Amino acid sequence: MKIKLDKEIEFNDSYDVIVAGGGPAGCAAAAAAARNGAKTLLIESTGALGGMGTNGLVPAWSPFSDKEKVIYGGIASEVFEKLKKQMKFIDQSSVDWVPISSERLKRVYDDLVAESGADIWFNTFVCDAQRSGDRIDKIIITNKSGMSALGAKIFIDATGDGDLSAFAGADFEKGDEDGNVQASTFCFKLANIDTDNFNEAVLSPESNKTPIYDILKSGKYPEIIDEHLCCSVVDEGVLGFNAGHIIGMDASNIGELSKGIIFGRKTAEAYRNALAEFMPDVFGNACVVSTAAVMGTRESRRVKGEYCLTADDYFARRTFPDEIARNCYFIDVHASGKRAAMSVEERKANVGDCSEYGPGESYGIPFKCLIPKGFDNLLTSGRIISCDRKVFGSIRVMPCCLTTGEAAGTAASIAVSNGTGIHSVDISELRRILKKNNAYFN
Repeated sequence: MKIKLDKEIEFNDSYDVIVAGGGPAGCAAAAAAARNGAKTLLIESTGALGGMGTNGLVPAWSPFSDKEKVIYGGIASEVFEKLKKQMKFIDQSSVDWVPISSERLKRVYDDLVAESGADIWFNTFVCDAQRSGDRIDKIIITNKSGMSALGAKIFIDATGDGDLSAFAGADFEKGDEDGNVQASTFCFKLANIDTDNFNEAVLSPESNKTPIYDILKSGKYPEIIDEHLCCSVVDEGVLGFNAGHIIGMDASNIGELSKGIIFGRKTAEAYRNALAEFMPDVFGNACVVSTAAVMGTRESRRVKGEYCLTADDYFARRTFPDEIARNCYFIDVHASGKRAAMSVEERKANVGDCSEYGPGESYGIPFKCLIPKGFDNLLTSGRIISCDRKVFGSIRVMPCCLTTGEAAGTAASIAVSNGTGIHSVDISELRRILKKNNAYFN
Protein backbone atom coordinates (compact mmCIF):
# COMPACT_ATOMS: atom_id res chain seq x y z
CA MET A 1 0.00 0.00 0.00
CA LYS A 2 1.16 3.52 -0.76
CA ILE A 3 0.05 6.74 0.91
CA LYS A 4 0.48 10.35 -0.14
CA LEU A 5 1.82 12.84 2.37
CA ASP A 6 -0.19 16.04 2.50
CA LYS A 7 2.18 18.51 4.13
CA GLU A 8 4.34 21.49 3.28
CA ILE A 9 8.08 21.33 3.89
CA GLU A 10 10.80 23.98 3.91
CA PHE A 11 12.83 24.49 0.73
CA ASN A 12 16.42 25.79 0.82
CA ASP A 13 18.24 26.51 -2.44
CA SER A 14 21.06 28.64 -1.07
CA TYR A 15 23.87 26.16 -1.81
CA ASP A 16 25.83 25.90 -5.05
CA VAL A 17 26.95 22.31 -4.46
CA ILE A 18 25.38 19.63 -2.30
CA VAL A 19 27.32 16.44 -1.60
CA ALA A 20 25.40 13.42 -0.33
CA GLY A 21 27.55 11.07 1.74
CA GLY A 22 30.48 11.93 4.00
CA GLY A 23 32.84 9.04 3.33
CA PRO A 24 36.26 9.57 1.70
CA ALA A 25 34.74 10.50 -1.66
CA GLY A 26 32.20 12.88 -0.16
CA CYS A 27 34.70 14.60 2.13
CA ALA A 28 37.14 15.14 -0.73
CA ALA A 29 34.34 16.35 -3.02
CA ALA A 30 32.99 18.84 -0.47
CA ALA A 31 36.45 20.15 0.44
CA ALA A 32 37.46 20.55 -3.22
CA ALA A 33 34.23 22.31 -4.18
CA ALA A 34 34.44 24.73 -1.23
CA ARG A 35 38.15 25.43 -1.68
CA ASN A 36 37.43 26.40 -5.26
CA GLY A 37 34.79 28.92 -4.26
CA ALA A 38 31.48 27.05 -4.33
CA LYS A 39 29.07 27.38 -1.42
CA THR A 40 28.92 23.75 -0.39
CA LEU A 41 26.91 21.51 1.91
CA LEU A 42 27.96 17.99 2.90
CA ILE A 43 25.19 15.68 4.11
CA GLU A 44 26.15 12.64 6.19
CA SER A 45 23.77 10.01 7.56
CA THR A 46 25.88 9.16 10.64
CA GLY A 47 27.52 11.31 13.30
CA ALA A 48 31.05 11.18 11.85
CA LEU A 49 32.81 11.73 8.55
CA GLY A 50 35.14 9.22 6.93
CA GLY A 51 32.96 6.28 6.01
CA MET A 52 34.70 2.93 6.10
CA GLY A 53 37.93 4.26 7.65
CA THR A 54 36.06 5.70 10.62
CA ASN A 55 32.51 4.41 11.09
CA GLY A 56 33.38 1.19 9.28
CA LEU A 57 36.57 0.46 11.31
CA VAL A 58 38.55 -0.73 8.28
CA PRO A 59 41.93 -1.20 9.99
CA ALA A 60 44.33 -0.23 7.19
CA TRP A 61 44.57 1.79 4.01
CA SER A 62 44.97 -0.11 0.78
CA PRO A 63 48.31 0.78 -0.87
CA PHE A 64 48.98 4.40 -1.74
CA SER A 65 51.87 3.54 -4.07
CA ASP A 66 52.35 1.72 -7.35
CA LYS A 67 55.36 0.05 -5.67
CA GLU A 68 57.56 2.90 -6.92
CA LYS A 69 55.82 6.10 -5.88
CA VAL A 70 52.63 7.46 -4.29
CA ILE A 71 50.01 7.89 -7.02
CA TYR A 72 47.02 9.10 -4.98
CA GLY A 73 47.85 12.78 -4.66
CA GLY A 74 45.99 15.94 -3.74
CA ILE A 75 43.47 15.62 -0.92
CA ALA A 76 44.08 11.85 -0.72
CA SER A 77 47.72 12.32 0.24
CA GLU A 78 46.81 15.24 2.49
CA VAL A 79 44.44 13.07 4.55
CA PHE A 80 46.85 10.13 4.52
CA GLU A 81 49.86 12.09 5.74
CA LYS A 82 47.96 14.04 8.41
CA LEU A 83 46.70 10.82 9.93
CA LYS A 84 50.13 9.18 9.85
CA LYS A 85 51.67 12.09 11.76
CA GLN A 86 49.20 11.49 14.58
CA MET A 87 50.11 7.79 14.79
CA LYS A 88 53.60 7.90 16.27
CA PHE A 89 53.82 4.11 16.64
CA ILE A 90 53.86 3.44 12.88
CA ASP A 91 56.68 3.80 10.37
CA GLN A 92 56.22 7.31 8.98
CA SER A 93 57.85 6.33 5.69
CA SER A 94 55.37 3.53 5.04
CA VAL A 95 52.88 4.08 2.21
CA ASP A 96 51.29 0.65 1.72
CA TRP A 97 48.82 -1.08 4.08
CA VAL A 98 49.29 1.63 6.70
CA PRO A 99 47.11 1.16 9.83
CA ILE A 100 44.17 3.48 10.53
CA SER A 101 43.28 4.98 13.90
CA SER A 102 39.56 5.53 13.35
CA GLU A 103 39.11 8.19 16.05
CA ARG A 104 42.06 10.23 14.85
CA LEU A 105 40.86 9.94 11.26
CA LYS A 106 37.45 11.32 12.24
CA ARG A 107 39.12 14.55 13.34
CA VAL A 108 41.27 14.71 10.20
CA TYR A 109 38.12 14.63 8.07
CA ASP A 110 36.31 17.10 10.36
CA ASP A 111 39.15 19.56 9.92
CA LEU A 112 39.46 18.96 6.18
CA VAL A 113 35.83 19.78 5.44
CA ALA A 114 35.22 22.44 8.09
CA GLU A 115 38.39 24.36 7.22
CA SER A 116 37.47 24.31 3.53
CA GLY A 117 34.42 26.41 4.36
CA ALA A 118 31.84 23.74 3.53
CA ASP A 119 28.90 23.20 5.89
CA ILE A 120 28.31 19.75 7.38
CA TRP A 121 24.94 18.31 8.39
CA PHE A 122 25.26 15.09 10.37
CA ASN A 123 22.51 12.53 11.00
CA THR A 124 20.83 13.59 7.76
CA PHE A 125 19.42 11.18 5.19
CA VAL A 126 18.60 11.77 1.54
CA CYS A 127 15.24 10.04 1.09
CA ASP A 128 14.08 11.19 -2.35
CA ALA A 129 14.90 13.37 -5.35
CA GLN A 130 12.83 15.23 -7.94
CA ARG A 131 14.09 15.55 -11.49
CA SER A 132 13.07 17.57 -14.55
CA GLY A 133 14.71 16.46 -17.77
CA ASP A 134 18.47 16.22 -17.28
CA ARG A 135 18.53 18.12 -13.98
CA ILE A 136 17.73 17.33 -10.38
CA ASP A 137 15.43 20.07 -9.12
CA LYS A 138 15.55 19.19 -5.45
CA ILE A 139 16.36 16.45 -3.01
CA ILE A 140 14.28 15.52 0.02
CA ILE A 141 16.12 15.04 3.29
CA THR A 142 15.18 14.16 6.84
CA ASN A 143 16.94 14.77 10.16
CA LYS A 144 16.24 15.97 13.71
CA SER A 145 14.80 19.18 12.27
CA GLY A 146 12.24 17.20 10.28
CA MET A 147 11.77 16.73 6.55
CA SER A 148 12.85 19.43 4.12
CA ALA A 149 13.88 20.00 0.51
CA LEU A 150 17.19 21.28 -0.84
CA GLY A 151 18.07 22.72 -4.22
CA ALA A 152 21.55 23.26 -5.68
CA LYS A 153 23.26 24.02 -8.94
CA ILE A 154 25.24 20.76 -8.81
CA PHE A 155 24.69 17.57 -6.79
CA ILE A 156 27.35 14.96 -6.04
CA ASP A 157 26.38 11.43 -5.08
CA ALA A 158 28.99 10.01 -2.70
CA THR A 159 26.62 7.75 -0.77
CA GLY A 160 28.54 4.56 -1.53
CA ASP A 161 25.34 2.78 -2.50
CA GLY A 162 24.26 5.30 -5.15
CA ASP A 163 21.14 6.27 -3.19
CA LEU A 164 20.81 9.80 -4.57
CA SER A 165 21.31 8.64 -8.15
CA ALA A 166 18.76 5.86 -7.75
CA PHE A 167 16.20 8.21 -6.19
CA ALA A 168 16.72 10.57 -9.14
CA GLY A 169 16.08 7.82 -11.66
CA ALA A 170 19.61 7.15 -12.87
CA ASP A 171 20.31 3.81 -14.50
CA PHE A 172 22.50 1.49 -12.48
CA GLU A 173 23.78 -2.06 -12.22
CA LYS A 174 24.09 -4.10 -9.04
CA GLY A 175 26.15 -7.22 -8.54
CA ASP A 176 26.41 -9.98 -11.10
CA GLU A 177 23.89 -10.92 -13.78
CA ASP A 178 21.67 -12.44 -11.09
CA GLY A 179 21.98 -9.46 -8.74
CA ASN A 180 24.32 -11.26 -6.32
CA VAL A 181 26.81 -8.94 -4.62
CA GLN A 182 30.20 -9.56 -3.06
CA ALA A 183 30.22 -10.62 0.57
CA SER A 184 30.35 -7.85 3.17
CA THR A 185 32.48 -7.69 6.31
CA PHE A 186 31.58 -6.15 9.67
CA CYS A 187 34.85 -4.83 11.10
CA PHE A 188 35.71 -4.68 14.80
CA LYS A 189 38.49 -4.00 17.31
CA LEU A 190 39.93 -6.22 20.03
CA ALA A 191 41.73 -4.63 22.98
CA ASN A 192 43.97 -6.04 25.74
CA ILE A 193 46.10 -7.80 23.16
CA ASP A 194 49.58 -8.95 24.16
CA THR A 195 51.45 -7.47 21.22
CA ASP A 196 55.01 -7.79 22.62
CA ASN A 197 55.79 -10.96 20.70
CA PHE A 198 53.04 -10.80 18.10
CA ASN A 199 53.00 -9.78 14.47
CA GLU A 200 49.63 -9.42 12.76
CA ALA A 201 51.01 -11.32 9.76
CA VAL A 202 50.82 -14.47 11.89
CA LEU A 203 47.02 -14.42 11.52
CA SER A 204 47.14 -14.21 7.73
CA PRO A 205 45.77 -17.27 5.89
CA GLU A 206 49.18 -17.46 4.16
CA SER A 207 51.01 -17.91 7.50
CA ASN A 208 51.97 -21.40 8.66
CA LYS A 209 51.29 -20.28 12.23
CA THR A 210 47.77 -18.99 11.73
CA PRO A 211 45.09 -20.59 13.90
CA ILE A 212 42.27 -19.86 11.45
CA TYR A 213 42.25 -23.32 9.86
CA ASP A 214 42.12 -25.05 13.24
CA ILE A 215 39.29 -22.70 14.24
CA LEU A 216 37.35 -23.64 11.12
CA LYS A 217 38.00 -27.38 11.60
CA SER A 218 36.77 -27.22 15.19
CA GLY A 219 33.24 -26.34 14.08
CA LYS A 220 32.75 -24.50 17.39
CA TYR A 221 32.30 -21.06 15.85
CA PRO A 222 29.69 -21.23 13.07
CA GLU A 223 29.77 -17.47 12.52
CA ILE A 224 33.35 -17.84 11.21
CA ILE A 225 32.77 -19.29 7.76
CA ASP A 226 36.11 -18.92 5.98
CA GLU A 227 39.79 -18.02 6.35
CA HIS A 228 39.35 -14.29 5.61
CA LEU A 229 41.35 -12.72 8.46
CA CYS A 230 43.09 -9.35 8.05
CA CYS A 231 44.16 -7.21 10.97
CA SER A 232 46.42 -4.28 11.93
CA VAL A 233 47.67 -2.78 15.17
CA VAL A 234 45.64 0.44 15.26
CA ASP A 235 46.65 1.57 18.75
CA GLU A 236 48.74 0.27 21.63
CA GLY A 237 47.32 -3.11 22.60
CA VAL A 238 44.47 -2.78 20.08
CA LEU A 239 43.98 -4.78 16.89
CA GLY A 240 41.57 -3.73 14.19
CA PHE A 241 40.04 -6.62 12.23
CA ASN A 242 38.73 -6.84 8.68
CA ALA A 243 37.69 -10.45 9.09
CA GLY A 244 35.02 -12.86 8.00
CA HIS A 245 32.26 -12.59 5.43
CA ILE A 246 28.55 -11.91 5.52
CA ILE A 247 27.14 -13.51 2.40
CA GLY A 248 23.91 -13.08 0.48
CA MET A 249 23.22 -9.61 1.89
CA ASP A 250 22.07 -6.67 -0.25
CA ALA A 251 23.05 -3.49 1.60
CA SER A 252 20.45 -1.48 -0.32
CA ASN A 253 17.72 -3.59 1.32
CA ILE A 254 17.17 -2.31 4.86
CA GLY A 255 15.85 -5.62 6.16
CA GLU A 256 18.85 -7.59 4.89
CA LEU A 257 21.26 -4.89 6.08
CA SER A 258 19.81 -4.88 9.59
CA LYS A 259 20.07 -8.66 9.90
CA GLY A 260 23.63 -8.45 8.62
CA ILE A 261 24.62 -5.95 11.30
CA ILE A 262 23.21 -8.19 14.05
CA PHE A 263 25.09 -11.17 12.62
CA GLY A 264 28.25 -9.02 12.34
CA ARG A 265 28.27 -8.26 16.05
CA LYS A 266 27.88 -11.97 16.82
CA THR A 267 30.78 -12.68 14.48
CA ALA A 268 33.04 -10.19 16.26
CA GLU A 269 32.45 -11.97 19.57
CA ALA A 270 33.03 -15.34 17.88
CA TYR A 271 36.43 -14.20 16.62
CA ARG A 272 37.34 -12.95 20.08
CA ASN A 273 36.42 -16.26 21.71
CA ALA A 274 38.04 -18.38 19.00
CA LEU A 275 41.32 -16.46 19.10
CA ALA A 276 41.36 -16.55 22.91
CA GLU A 277 41.01 -20.34 22.75
CA PHE A 278 43.51 -21.02 19.96
CA MET A 279 46.07 -18.27 20.74
CA PRO A 280 45.67 -17.71 24.50
CA ASP A 281 49.13 -16.18 24.95
CA VAL A 282 48.10 -13.27 22.72
CA PHE A 283 44.31 -13.10 23.00
CA GLY A 284 43.57 -14.67 26.39
CA ASN A 285 42.61 -11.33 27.95
CA ALA A 286 41.17 -9.77 24.79
CA CYS A 287 37.81 -8.05 24.66
CA VAL A 288 35.67 -6.64 21.86
CA VAL A 289 36.21 -2.95 22.46
CA SER A 290 34.32 -1.68 19.40
CA THR A 291 32.23 -2.88 16.48
CA ALA A 292 31.58 -0.86 13.35
CA ALA A 293 28.77 1.69 13.18
CA VAL A 294 28.17 0.83 9.52
CA MET A 295 28.39 -2.34 7.48
CA GLY A 296 31.52 -2.99 5.44
CA THR A 297 29.69 -3.14 2.12
CA ARG A 298 31.92 -4.16 -0.77
CA GLU A 299 29.35 -3.94 -3.52
CA SER A 300 25.96 -2.47 -4.29
CA ARG A 301 24.97 -0.08 -7.11
CA ARG A 302 27.22 1.03 -9.96
CA VAL A 303 25.71 4.07 -11.69
CA LYS A 304 25.83 3.93 -15.48
CA GLY A 305 27.88 6.82 -16.79
CA GLU A 306 28.99 8.31 -20.07
CA TYR A 307 31.94 5.94 -20.05
CA CYS A 308 32.07 2.51 -18.44
CA LEU A 309 35.52 1.61 -17.13
CA THR A 310 36.23 -2.05 -17.87
CA ALA A 311 38.57 -4.87 -16.94
CA ASP A 312 40.05 -4.49 -20.44
CA ASP A 313 41.07 -0.95 -19.46
CA TYR A 314 42.66 -2.37 -16.33
CA PHE A 315 44.67 -5.06 -18.11
CA ALA A 316 45.71 -2.58 -20.85
CA ARG A 317 46.96 -0.09 -18.20
CA ARG A 318 44.94 2.39 -20.26
CA THR A 319 45.41 6.15 -20.33
CA PHE A 320 42.54 8.52 -21.19
CA PRO A 321 42.55 12.11 -22.52
CA ASP A 322 40.08 13.13 -19.78
CA GLU A 323 41.57 11.11 -16.93
CA ILE A 324 41.43 12.75 -13.52
CA ALA A 325 43.23 10.10 -11.44
CA ARG A 326 45.13 6.82 -11.68
CA ASN A 327 44.63 3.61 -9.78
CA CYS A 328 46.81 0.58 -9.19
CA TYR A 329 44.84 -1.54 -6.69
CA PHE A 330 44.40 -5.09 -7.92
CA ILE A 331 41.05 -6.57 -8.96
CA ASP A 332 39.88 -7.76 -5.55
CA VAL A 333 36.64 -9.70 -6.04
CA HIS A 334 35.15 -11.53 -3.06
CA ALA A 335 32.67 -14.39 -3.18
CA SER A 336 29.08 -13.64 -4.18
CA GLY A 337 25.65 -15.08 -3.59
CA LYS A 338 25.21 -17.67 -0.86
CA ARG A 339 28.77 -18.99 -0.98
CA ALA A 340 31.45 -18.34 1.59
CA ALA A 341 34.62 -18.37 -0.47
CA MET A 342 36.08 -18.23 -3.96
CA SER A 343 38.78 -20.68 -5.03
CA VAL A 344 41.97 -19.58 -6.78
CA GLU A 345 40.65 -21.13 -10.01
CA GLU A 346 37.35 -19.27 -9.73
CA ARG A 347 39.14 -16.00 -9.02
CA LYS A 348 41.25 -16.44 -12.16
CA ALA A 349 38.14 -17.22 -14.17
CA ASN A 350 36.54 -14.02 -12.86
CA VAL A 351 39.44 -11.60 -13.22
CA GLY A 352 42.04 -13.25 -15.43
CA ASP A 353 45.40 -14.86 -14.77
CA CYS A 354 47.29 -11.62 -14.09
CA SER A 355 45.27 -9.39 -11.79
CA GLU A 356 48.13 -7.59 -10.01
CA TYR A 357 50.37 -4.91 -11.48
CA GLY A 358 54.13 -4.67 -11.50
CA PRO A 359 56.06 -1.68 -10.12
CA GLY A 360 55.11 1.64 -11.70
CA GLU A 361 51.97 0.33 -13.40
CA SER A 362 48.52 1.89 -13.11
CA TYR A 363 45.45 2.77 -15.18
CA GLY A 364 43.57 6.02 -15.68
CA ILE A 365 40.08 6.94 -14.50
CA PRO A 366 38.30 9.17 -17.03
CA PHE A 367 36.05 12.02 -15.97
CA LYS A 368 33.20 10.59 -18.04
CA CYS A 369 32.93 7.73 -15.50
CA LEU A 370 31.72 10.35 -13.00
CA ILE A 371 28.87 11.67 -15.19
CA PRO A 372 25.64 9.64 -14.97
CA LYS A 373 23.90 9.18 -18.28
CA GLY A 374 21.06 11.66 -18.81
CA PHE A 375 22.10 14.22 -16.18
CA ASP A 376 23.71 17.64 -16.42
CA ASN A 377 23.86 18.60 -12.72
CA LEU A 378 24.73 15.28 -11.07
CA LEU A 379 28.14 13.71 -10.54
CA THR A 380 29.14 10.47 -8.88
CA SER A 381 32.25 9.69 -6.87
CA GLY A 382 33.70 6.79 -4.91
CA ARG A 383 32.72 3.19 -5.50
CA ILE A 384 29.53 3.99 -7.45
CA ILE A 385 31.25 5.45 -10.52
CA SER A 386 30.57 3.86 -13.90
CA CYS A 387 32.49 0.60 -14.34
CA ASP A 388 32.00 -3.09 -15.01
CA ARG A 389 31.87 -5.57 -12.16
CA LYS A 390 35.42 -6.86 -12.56
CA VAL A 391 37.21 -3.52 -12.43
CA PHE A 392 34.84 -2.48 -9.65
CA GLY A 393 36.93 -4.80 -7.46
CA SER A 394 39.80 -2.38 -8.05
CA ILE A 395 38.17 1.08 -7.86
CA ARG A 396 36.13 0.51 -4.66
CA VAL A 397 38.96 1.23 -2.17
CA MET A 398 39.46 4.41 -0.16
CA PRO A 399 42.49 6.04 -1.88
CA CYS A 400 40.68 5.82 -5.22
CA CYS A 401 37.47 7.14 -3.64
CA LEU A 402 39.35 10.19 -2.37
CA THR A 403 40.74 11.01 -5.82
CA THR A 404 37.44 10.65 -7.66
CA GLY A 405 35.78 12.71 -4.93
CA GLU A 406 38.27 15.55 -5.38
CA ALA A 407 37.74 15.47 -9.13
CA ALA A 408 33.95 15.60 -8.76
CA GLY A 409 34.10 18.51 -6.31
CA THR A 410 36.51 20.44 -8.49
CA ALA A 411 34.37 19.89 -11.60
CA ALA A 412 31.28 21.00 -9.69
CA SER A 413 32.99 24.25 -8.67
CA ILE A 414 33.97 24.95 -12.28
CA ALA A 415 30.39 24.41 -13.45
CA VAL A 416 29.10 26.74 -10.74
CA SER A 417 31.67 29.40 -11.56
CA ASN A 418 30.79 29.28 -15.26
CA GLY A 419 27.05 29.10 -14.64
CA THR A 420 26.82 25.94 -16.73
CA GLY A 421 26.14 22.24 -16.37
CA ILE A 422 28.56 19.36 -16.02
CA HIS A 423 28.83 18.78 -19.77
CA SER A 424 30.23 22.28 -20.29
CA VAL A 425 33.14 21.79 -17.89
CA ASP A 426 36.41 22.40 -19.68
CA ILE A 427 38.40 19.19 -19.14
CA SER A 428 41.73 20.94 -19.60
CA GLU A 429 40.77 23.45 -16.90
CA LEU A 430 39.67 20.64 -14.58
CA ARG A 431 42.92 18.76 -15.09
CA ARG A 432 44.95 21.97 -14.66
CA ILE A 433 43.37 22.69 -11.26
CA LEU A 434 43.76 19.09 -10.12
CA LYS A 435 47.42 19.06 -11.18
CA LYS A 436 48.00 22.34 -9.35
CA ASN A 437 46.68 20.65 -6.24
CA ASN A 438 49.09 17.71 -6.67
CA ALA A 439 46.78 15.17 -8.26
CA TYR A 440 48.55 12.41 -10.19
CA PHE A 441 47.55 11.32 -13.69
CA ASN A 442 48.99 11.24 -17.22
